[in-house]
Amino acid sequence: MKWSMSGRQDVYLEIAERYRQYIQLGLLGQGERLPSVRAAALELGVNPNTVARAYAYLEEQGYVRSLPKKGIYVCFEEVPQEDPHGRELVVALYERGVKKETLLKWIEEVYQNHD
Repeated sequence: MKWSMSGRQDVYLEIAERYRQYIQLGLLGQGERLPSVRAAALELGVNPNTVARAYAYLEEQGYVRSLPKKGIYVCFEEVPQEDPHGRELVVALYERGVKKETLLKWIEEVYQNHD
């Protein structure tokens, strides 16, 4: 999960936005555990407080839930069939270098696991 930060907004917001996109695309499903704050900070090369702030923001938005001593879990279930931001999500993934084949593979995996 090596991400490059654009620098256009606060780093914690970029991290939160990335996880939000993953959740909305179904790449992170209901009940899945996010990496620990320390593990994510180490992998992203940011301060753990930045990741903690991103996770808190996601919790405020209703995408994740923090379970003390257990971790952060996805709790977002409501995904509209016609997401007006779907195209934006695909464009964002494209701009971040995700190849078409990879995206199609992810889509197939998500639909296989949820049909």
